[in-house]
Amino acid sequence: MIQTLTTQKLLTVQEFLEQKPEGRYELHNGTIVEMAQPTGKHENVTGFLTIQLSVELTRLNLPYNIPKTALVAISKEESDCTYSPDVLVLNRPSLQNEELWSKYSTVQLPQSIPLVIEVVSTNWRDDYYKKFGDYEEMGIPEYWIVDYAGLGGRKFLGNPKQPAIFVCVLVDGEYQMTQFRGNDLIISPAFPQLKLTAQQIFDSAL
Repeated sequence: MIQTLTTQKLLTVQEFLEQKPEGRYELHNGTIVEMAQPTGKHENVTGFLTIQLSVELTRLNLPYNIPKTALVAISKEESDCTYSPDVLVLNRPSLQNEELWSKYSTVQLPQSIPLVIEVVSTNWRDDYYKKFGDYEEMGIPEYWIVDYAGLGGRKFLGNPKQPAIFVCVLVDGEYQMTQFRGNDLIISPAFPQLKLTAQQIFDSAL
């Protein structure tokens, strides 16, 4: 569940960051939206992915960081958005070029974001459609949709629905989606040596 907070006008990214209430909020097309507290299983998956990627970036000595509550801001002609991804991998050298990082821990440049991950919850359309489109338009090179509970639409998960992970890689400005299930080894351009199966991620929810 998400709850929209009524405002007098559509907000810009800057206005949202200056006015954002305490708690979990995002800016969706200029409107402040309160995000529901994640379930325990959702947090288990998010934590597992953070640990696995942290081990890998440490092993390879990559100049990356995985912040806890950083935001991704997207300024669009029609209205602005600011998202709080479940897992956000940042390229630390690029942060010196981020105008909003020092004060608001917010990034706006695609070169700062090697990988962004959303773990699907009941508002699954945000992950499969809205954030998919916005991350694609922003130019983030890699986006994972982790649907461990099979909540998404049948056009993605089949009928009956089955849990799946989609790795979306930017090719010529558009995301190419690859589906992973069961013992499929996740193929990630950001972490090409990653040894992690879809089932391991699904099992981490338990």
